[in-house]
Amino acid sequence: MRVWIDITNSPHVAFFRPLLPLLAADGHEVEVSARAYAQTLELLELQGIAHRVVGPPHGGAGTLGKARAMAGRLRALRRFAKAGRFDLVLAHGSHEAMLVARSLGIPGATAHDYEFATVQHQLGLRAATRVVFPEAVPPDRLARFGAKPPKLRRYPGIEEEYYLADFEPDPAALDGIDTDKVLAVVRTPPDVSLYHRHANPLLGGVLERLGRDESVHAVVLPRTAEQRAAIRSLALPSLHVPEHAVDAQSLVAVADLTVSAGGTMVREAAALGTPAYSVFTGRLGAVDEALIRAGRLVSLTDPADLAVRKRDEAATRTRRDPRVLLELLLSA
Repeated sequence: MRVWIDITNSPHVAFFRPLLPLLAADGHEVEVSARAYAQTLELLELQGIAHRVVGPPHGGAGTLGKARAMAGRLRALRRFAKAGRFDLVLAHGSHEAMLVARSLGIPGATAHDYEFATVQHQLGLRAATRVVFPEAVPPDRLARFGAKPPKLRRYPGIEEEYYLADFEPDPAALDGIDTDKVLAVVRTPPDVSLYHRHANPLLGGVLERLGRDESVHAVVLPRTAEQRAAIRSLALPSLHVPEHAVDAQSLVAVADLTVSAGGTMVREAAALGTPAYSVFTGRLGAVDEALIRAGRLVSLTDPADLAVRKRDEAATRTRRDPRVLLELLLSA
């Protein structure tokens, strides 16, 4: 079977990384398309995943820019798909890939783990022939997007427990880091995302709290060049901002704490057993709510509440078989 995978954001690289060798082992031919956004292309290169950039880059924060970029990318993806003669399209939230698949009569399966990305879901979940979500997300939150059983398939746990099952941190990720200090990893908010339209004063407080603490080595991972410049302009001595994409999962795995204004990185921290704090100011999804109830994630309301200390080395990980996710997607 010829399978097309469309990757449009940095976290999707991690999601599909363990699925690609499984597809190859099963004899499927796979082609990967990608969008230039955040660290997506750098991470694909870092993981050695062959890919083709298709269509214009992300349209930015404005609705008009997004609409223009989407129209251009739909046209480019349709040409790509027609030439590829694919049997199945897979994505993690790429509504564009699902729309193209629907228009060409190709089965399309998309995974997601956040139920309040309304614009994406009105397009992508409706167009898909298979929708895959964690069991933590109540089905009634997805039904309004046309995602009902049997189209909707669900799995236990969180997706990070599946795609990180075989992951072991690379010791080289600690190169240049003062390991005598408390290692904190901080992820900035998805400023250009339609579901994240709120200011985030909490993150500023976190950066101040960590950046002025001489006992801390904080690695801040921005999503855009503008965020990188803004954080560097703070000139806080304990903040370190990489110039390019790094092996963030290895950093999170060995960190003493992780703070994120998005979602993926704190869930990866929870899966890897690292203390995780969320400063997300959008509407919390069911997955994060479940992690908070289980004590695996803290919803931070005051930077003073950060436990800035060396972590317990006895932290445990949760590992699940990634083939479970693949089989749900392949059932489209």
